[in-house]
Amino acid sequence: MTNVTVIDAHPNKDSFCAALARHYAEGVALKGHNVEHICLRDIQFDLMGQLGNEGEETWEPDLEAIWEKIESSKHVCFVYPTWWGGHPALLQSFFERILVSGKAYRYRADGWWDKLLSGRSAQVVTTMNAPGFYYRILNRNCGVVRMKKTILEFCGLKTKVKALYSVRASTVEKRQKWLQDVKIMGHNAVA
Repeated sequence: MTNVTVIDAHPNKDSFCAALARHYAEGVALKGHNVEHICLRDIQFDLMGQLGNEGEETWEPDLEAIWEKIESSKHVCFVYPTWWGGHPALLQSFFERILVSGKAYRYRADGWWDKLLSGRSAQVVTTMNAPGFYYRILNRNCGVVRMKKTILEFCGLKTKVKALYSVRASTVEKRQKWLQDVKIMGHNAVA
């Protein structure tokens, strides 16, 4: 059995993103893997963080527990809305607190870095109200590229992204199809 962590980064527990995260986790569980489903809105951590005496970040118990889950996972899924072209502040604060040097990556003397989460994969599922052509062409896929290249792959997570466009204008049937598609993604997440 493989450990998988699903992180719901929507501030609202009744959101479509929350439903997507639940369906992804259900798909993982149907495959027989261990799944940890974390809702960032429910964890306790200082969004700004503070440096300890040695210049190293000190974590609250919730962050310590989540790091242990991520570190023991073969696969991590992030589900969040795209707002203003990128991910919400809650997820950004989480990344700034947990994906730190010495844990997720380590700079070397030559200016390059070691990707300390290598050997793991990530799935991003993001929703947005913008039409796909608008976001991909006019916005140049800015938030998706940032999430994949400059955050997750920077730390070594081989990442796939599934963006769901025009959610506000979608039908109930379309949303149900997306939920089933995401459940299948979860089921197929780890070979």
